[in-house]
Amino acid sequence: MATKPAAADAPKKKSKLPLIIGAVVLLGGGMAGGWFLQQRGAKHAATAEAGPRAAPARAAATYYALEPAFVVNLADTDANRYLQCDVQLMTRDPDTLKAIEAQAPAIRNRLLLLFGQQTSVQLAQRSGKERLQAAALEEVKKVLAAEGGANKPEAVIFTSLVVQ
Repeated sequence: MATKPAAADAPKKKSKLPLIIGAVVLLGGGMAGGWFLQQRGAKHAATAEAGPRAAPARAAATYYALEPAFVVNLADTDANRYLQCDVQLMTRDPDTLKAIEAQAPAIRNRLLLLFGQQTSVQLAQRSGKERLQAAALEEVKKVLAAEGGANKPEAVIFTSLVVQ
């Protein structure tokens, strides 16, 4: 029997290099995919916190008290009735606040005239008081518009209101 060389009997060893390269590529791809998903999730979380349409931050409300309190005779014909109320004007615009301060006497005049046209029956219900607030806001806007200054008052607020 002829003997074959020992080297021929041993199986050939395959190189592990392609296996290592494949593992590195697979690991790198997995890491890249994980990073991508993390970034996408962070972006989604940021938009979810901000809301679908994040509104710009609003300026703080500023109030201007029209002092002293308003005291007027009401338009009741059956008896003498009075209205006493404290009024504050609210705005978020600094230029409007300056215009309100400058026009305070004219604003007081218009509001005194408006308040004097009311009756106790009109002011007995909440809806009547709310209508008066809306009408007062319109009067304030008219005064500011007539003077050509900033005109962004947002509310007329009654901090006290007494009808006798």
